[in-house]
Amino acid sequence: METHDFALLGLFFAALLVATPLLGKLLARVLDGNIPYGLRWLRPLEKALYRLSGINAETEMSWRAYALGLLVFNLLGGALILVLQLAQAALPLNPQNFPAVPLGVAVNTAVSFITNTNWQAYSGEASLSYLTQMAGLGVQNFLSAATGLAVLAALARGFARRQSATFGNFWTDLTRSTLYVLLPLSVVFAIVLVAQGVVMNFTP
Repeated sequence: METHDFALLGLFFAALLVATPLLGKLLARVLDGNIPYGLRWLRPLEKALYRLSGINAETEMSWRAYALGLLVFNLLGGALILVLQLAQAALPLNPQNFPAVPLGVAVNTAVSFITNTNWQAYSGEASLSYLTQMAGLGVQNFLSAATGLAVLAALARGFARRQSATFGNFWTDLTRSTLYVLLPLSVVFAIVLVAQGVVMNFTP
């Protein structure tokens, strides 16, 4: 490794040390329902999502109900990614007319993205339509990370609530971690990327 490689590693770890307590406090507040003032304007959207999906955000779940919600949600997400890949030749936002992804690669990709490992046996720009990348992989990058944060919250509650039979609400944890943590962070990083000249268009 070169000197600049060690410098970049040092910078990464320094940023991690600075960000960890800040993000940790933000996550703890958000997952407890104590939304920071600067993000409270998103509250109506959160409530609208609960109404549309029929979720009672105040209902606590047992570990079985929490785990079942997590499994069902991830299986549906994996099925969506799989369908998008297999049907992309007939779907819009495919200006390069990419054919369907081979079944084995499609299953591998779906599993890797719902587990947030993102292992890729392909080059996205050379085999996946814009719709597949956006509605499948891009969305799942958020939702699989939000699922991980929800599991983290349930684990922390399990340690803190030694005499309780409930672990929070999976759907509430998923919604809040996406809406108040992952989306705001992505907006900030997107602005940085666009400012640096990253291409954002639908041309072939």
